[in-house]
Amino acid sequence: MTPIKLAILHLFVIGLLLTAGCSSERSVEDLAASKGSFQMPDYVTTQLESGLTLMLMPQHEVPLITVNAVVNAGSVNDSSPGLASITAQSLLLGNGLKSKRETERLVDSLGASLFAEATLEGSYVSANFMAKDIAKMLPLLKSVLIEPTFDKQEFEKLLRRGVAYLKQAKESPKAVISNYFFAQLFAQHQYANPVSGNAQSLQNITPDQVRQFHQAYYQPTNTAIVISGDFDPIAMQDYLTELFADWRHSATVDKAQIKSPRSPEGAKVLLVNKPDAIETTFMIGGLGVSRDNPDYVSLQVINTLLGGRFTSWLNDELRINSGLTYGARSTFSSFRHGGAFYISTFTKTETTQAAIELALTTYARLWEQGISQDTLDSAKAYIKGQFPPQYETNAQLANLMADMFLYGFDEQFINHFETQVNQLTLDKSQQLIDRYFPRKNLQLVLIGQADQIAKLASVYGEVVQIEITDPGFSQ
Repeated sequence: MTPIKLAILHLFVIGLLLTAGCSSERSVEDLAASKGSFQMPDYVTTQLESGLTLMLMPQHEVPLITVNAVVNAGSVNDSSPGLASITAQSLLLGNGLKSKRETERLVDSLGASLFAEATLEGSYVSANFMAKDIAKMLPLLKSVLIEPTFDKQEFEKLLRRGVAYLKQAKESPKAVISNYFFAQLFAQHQYANPVSGNAQSLQNITPDQVRQFHQAYYQPTNTAIVISGDFDPIAMQDYLTELFADWRHSATVDKAQIKSPRSPEGAKVLLVNKPDAIETTFMIGGLGVSRDNPDYVSLQVINTLLGGRFTSWLNDELRINSGLTYGARSTFSSFRHGGAFYISTFTKTETTQAAIELALTTYARLWEQGISQDTLDSAKAYIKGQFPPQYETNAQLANLMADMFLYGFDEQFINHFETQVNQLTLDKSQQLIDRYFPRKNLQLVLIGQADQIAKLASVYGEVVQIEITDPGFSQ
């Protein structure tokens, strides 16, 4: 997950499409939620004639501004692995106003920051700067977003760095295991696409492919400009309307046809051989839920006690009580059309089976033992305490609004969060456990010494073995 992301893996939900073609503000009813609960600050949403969405949230505590330009396209739209990511990174290689070096020099001289990235379902250009520098940074951000030059020499350097990074990343199983797990779980579905691509695919991406991706998806009807910070919303709206007046859609955005992923057929194990490994890194899980699932908040509470905090069941058993690892956790990663649930940890090679068995035994407590009222109350108190600090800074609030645009939920997620947590009961919790936590046909990914762990891997399902040096993240 980066200031925007995944990963790796945030609290988002509730589907309500943003109103098109008009300006909107939070209603009095929304502002009058339960006393003492965390409330989302006021913001304004406007859609320009071109279809460009503006989301503006004034925050006057400090003279800083965060801007996110978010495009509704990510690696799910890749025609070649890594194309969305390389396109986003290529935006910083020069633009209609300045070269790459001139852009970097200006940003550094202002004490600002400017970066671009893609995730599974979105692409972003983001900037942080002093409020006094609006007239310098916003025109630059616009040019980066819509007028990239894709300098050939800089592009070749970018690809070389990307290939080198991917090769180096495989030296750290923790850095890449989620790519292997998503490839195993989602199979032929678009969610199996690795955001970063792979060392082989990046070498074959051309500037023409990047230009075509940019032309296809970086359109005003497919984009939002999200701003949080020290500004006057009326003046900012007028300024942005004029600044982006000449940006018109030049192509019809081809929306990816994405269906909900299918459940795996049978328990399967992907064994990734890393001969020099001194430990085994593994993930176990199955399908999760989409971000608009009405039970998403309640599932975060239940997952908190299973593996979402330091004092969780998984961490207690695998780290505190047994000493098999330095940490274990469980996670729901949720996307627009589905998601994943997984348990993740690592252990010494010789304790691989003991760690897997203990993880599965602890996971099974959800059904075999259930949760007590005291445990549920503790998880509810913890998650309510952790929630507000996630949405305090300009950057955090701008990221939240970017995801509101991308995933189609509104401020009710924030304003009703505490109410949803409070309403979770023991009976409801057990129903959600039975419905959403995967129990059958679990998928397991192991990265370690295959000659030491291959035999035990077969206990957990049909085994496919690959080398970590193989291109990509699947067979």
